[in-house]
Parts: sequence; structure tokens; C-alpha cells
Amino acid sequence: MIVQACINGARPREFHPRLPLTAQTMASDAAACVAAGAAELHIHPRSIDGRESLAAVNATVLAVRQACPGTLVGVSTGAWIEDDVERTRTAIGGWRELPDYASVNLSEVDAPGVMELLRNRGVGIEAGLATLADAERFVGLADHSRVLRILIDIDIRDLPAALDEAHGIAAVLERAGVRRPILLHGVDATVWPFVELAHRKRWSTRVGLEDGKTLADGRTARDNAEIVAAAAAIFRSAPAG
Repeated sequence: MIVQACINGARPREFHPRLPLTAQTMASDAAACVAAGAAELHIHPRSIDGRESLAAVNATVLAVRQACPGTLVGVSTGAWIEDDVERTRTAIGGWRELPDYASVNLSEVDAPGVMELLRNRGVGIEAGLATLADAERFVGLADHSRVLRILIDIDIRDLPAALDEAHGIAAVLERAGVRRPILLHGVDATVWPFVELAHRKRWSTRVGLEDGKTLADGRTARDNAEIVAAAAAIFRSAPAG
């Protein structure tokens, strides 16, 4: 059970005044999150104009590693970043400063190809499952056991519907005998209920400005580190049940 910090994601600059968008602000923010209790980091590198970029992985991962030595660093491979299968593959193939892991969304057409490319490069895989269809596709892959962990990544704002989807995905994995670690996280209004659910299930979770900017009481958080500290406090308590 860990708390992973997701410090920026695809959020626009105006989402929060402390959203880190450069390699150096991501590095300093990441260090503050680790000090607050984050065991790992999930980052979306940005180009000089602030847009997400797989080409920016080298400089960003290096800066974050220098600020957080010994902490695992992961990135997204979301198809929207380069918006082209070949550009995505070329960018990943050109990484020199390899992240420790990368998330791959099973909803995306080229997910199996991206997963194979990451394996060949020695990068761990977080298999992102947002729907029951994603879970069924994942367990149907011959090499589905060769992932670092499962990312149950629910992008549904309605809490009852989001909970149903999360439990359904977990049931698909259980029926298929998948025994990889699970990291559960929500978005905006579902963030804190999902942190509590992950804690009860003894799964990992992630929090940060990628997923939401409020604390459990609804107040806007000062920064990523305050969000991480709140989740870490929950995870330090004994799980109920």
C-alpha cells in the first residue's frame, strides 16, 4: 500500500496556482510530495510552451530524479499527448532518461504495442483500466501478468456509478486470477472516497492536482504536498474491517 503523487496531469495552467508545468517546478514539487509522504511520483512532462510532451520526458525525469533520489518516477503515455501512434512510439523509443514505469490506457487502440515497446526498453507498466471493457481486454492479453501494477483509473464523476465500475473491474481481475498490485484513484469529487476505499481494500492510491485540487473537507488545497500529506495520514491509520 503506497500513496503515489500525481502532480499535474493534463490540467491547464489556470486549474491551480501551484500546478507545476516546468521540469524544475515539477522537481521541487515532487520533492515536497515525497517529504509529505508520497512513495512514488507520476508526472506529465511538458514542453516549453506548457503542453504535454513525450519528448520532454528526458529532461523532466532527470530533474525529478536529481531532486528525489531513490524515488520511483513514472510518466503517462496517453495517446492524446502526441495524438499519433507513430509519433508516440518514436518518442518512447527515443527516451534516454528512462522512467521507472509508465501508465498505458487499455482504452487506447495501440495499448498492446506501447506495452511491448516499454517492456523492450525495460520500463515497468501500469496498466490503466477505466472501464469493464478495458479490464476484459487486459485479461485477454497473453502477457497481462507482465505488468508492474494495475491502475484502476475511474473517470466517472458520479460516486455510486464510479464505485460500481471500480468493483466491477476488480471482479474481472479476480475471476481471471490476476495477482498484480492494484492502485485505485478517482477524479475530483471521487478522489477522497476512493482513497478511503483503497485504504480499506489494502490497495495503493494516488492523489495530487492531476486528480483533484480539494481536500476531503472540500477546501482547496494549498499545493500537491498538502494533498499528499492528507492521504498519507489516512494510509497510516489502521484499515477498518
